[in-house]
Amino acid sequence: MSQLLNGHAIGYHRLWSHRSYTATMSLQLFLICGGSSAVQGSCFWWARTHRSHHRHTDTDQDPYNAKRGLLWTHIGWMLFKSDLRSGTADTADLRKDPVIQWQHRWYLYLVLIFGYALPTVISGWCWGDWVGGLCFVGAFRLTVAHHSTFCINSIAHYLGSTPYDDALTPRDHLLSAILTMGEGYHNFHHQFPMDYRNAFLWYQYDPTKWFITLCSFLGLAHNLRIFPSNEIAKGALTMKLKELKDFQDSIQWPSFPGDLPIVSWQSYQDQAKERPLILVSGFIHDAASFIEAHPGGKQSLLRNVGKDATSAFFGGVYSHSNAAHNLLAMMRVGILAGGVEAISEHHVPPSQRLYVAEATRDGSSSLP
Repeated sequence: MSQLLNGHAIGYHRLWSHRSYTATMSLQLFLICGGSSAVQGSCFWWARTHRSHHRHTDTDQDPYNAKRGLLWTHIGWMLFKSDLRSGTADTADLRKDPVIQWQHRWYLYLVLIFGYALPTVISGWCWGDWVGGLCFVGAFRLTVAHHSTFCINSIAHYLGSTPYDDALTPRDHLLSAILTMGEGYHNFHHQFPMDYRNAFLWYQYDPTKWFITLCSFLGLAHNLRIFPSNEIAKGALTMKLKELKDFQDSIQWPSFPGDLPIVSWQSYQDQAKERPLILVSGFIHDAASFIEAHPGGKQSLLRNVGKDATSAFFGGVYSHSNAAHNLLAMMRVGILAGGVEAISEHHVPPSQRLYVAEATRDGSSSLP
């Protein structure tokens, strides 16, 4: 709970980095002191770096560029020297903020007080464990809080899904949310950074969102900003359509009518003497691979070889299912010349509503 209690996610991140809500002076002072206890730099420095990360995500101007590897994004960017520099970010509001500038000036003293002295004193006075207060409430708490924050830059850019946009590395995952105290729905956050919520759906884990909501009920937080739900839905729909398109492209579909040869009636009958060709709705089908597997028996197919079986297929003999229409379409090998009309919508399922223009000449092509 350290990251939540020290006010880092609530203050440094959502209040000052993204201005996703406004807070009373009492709440600001509480959060700025709590943020100091996290010992992660002054809010002015942290917010500027974080804004640069959002503006230049996944580039060399991103201080924790995810494309440089998991170790780099987690802690390497702070441990190793490099020629990389953070990109530009607008900090005009931070320079004018009296609370931010006060903490920036006195940051070292605030860190010593709230990061180390206060945890040690509380533990020592309350239950006589001065060393435990320094080692566990102070140092161990910081270790946990730091790595929890670092996981936002690392794990949240590698693990999970991209339900709103996949152009950049941020991802959503429950494990990331648990490790980061609710900051793990990172794909949503990078798409809608001004939203005070990190988790859009009610059941997603985001205690910081709940705390800010509670503060609003208590009159401590105001102007909670949310991105329009309609626009969030558009982003989600776009990704679902893209996923469906990828799935569609992975499926084998019938040959496009324009790619099929046009065959005359006489040529169709001649070629039907050599193999089981059946005409349905102007399309010539080669049923050789399906004769033995036909549920109605192969004789029902053989009786229609070289003939027009349109009426039989569409209910004259049996009203075939959508699956039958799909399977039949995969057997197309040609189009009958001179007599092809638009296929009636009520005869064909949506996936097979293809329309073929009437041929303007008699054909005599051989079927593939």
